[in-house]
Amino acid sequence: MTRIYLVDDQAILRDGLQALLESAGHEVVGTASDPTQAVVEAQQRQAQVMLLDLGLGERSGFEVLHELRRRDATVRAVVLTMSEQPRHVAEAVRLGAAGYVLKDAGAPELLQAIDAVAAGRRFFGPQVADLALQALTAPSTDDAFATLSPRERQIITMVVNGLSSAAIGQQLHLSPKTVDTYRSRIMAKLGVHGVTGLVRLAVREGLVEK
Repeated sequence: MTRIYLVDDQAILRDGLQALLESAGHEVVGTASDPTQAVVEAQQRQAQVMLLDLGLGERSGFEVLHELRRRDATVRAVVLTMSEQPRHVAEAVRLGAAGYVLKDAGAPELLQAIDAVAAGRRFFGPQVADLALQALTAPSTDDAFATLSPRERQIITMVVNGLSSAAIGQQLHLSPKTVDTYRSRIMAKLGVHGVTGLVRLAVREGLVEK
């Protein structure tokens, strides 16, 4: 039996996953859609594995991975997502994900991933391994996204979801002026002009799910 914490922004999916995992003999010690809540509770409840979606509404699962690594948390993360972007696989691995499973892979592969990660191994199915290889072999000389900080990536996600500087600032406890500074810095790094160009580039490059 593995102690599992679920992170997904859709309650119906959390409920379905919980039923699946408990029927397989695992214990679901908590669920959340908020990155901050997820990290704190997973540690408090001594979860062994965190099952984590990358798309969390206006937030990103990458925030969770970054915070787990910053805290040197013992819980090991398995990304469960619809994203087949090689960039997402590479970024998840870079931030410490121990597994990456596509949502259309099926229950047997998901349960196999949980068992492997709980035993201290890594798990990437054949399709995900191919995506990781694509990310490794893709040209990286012009990869401006690699220069972005986790906070900048977080703000891009929120911009793509249509939030204003004021709304972003309220959620991140920053002033609108500070958010505007971040946006200007991001656009300068990526070589785009205006929010429309930023959104198009972020979606096209697969930095965020849309």
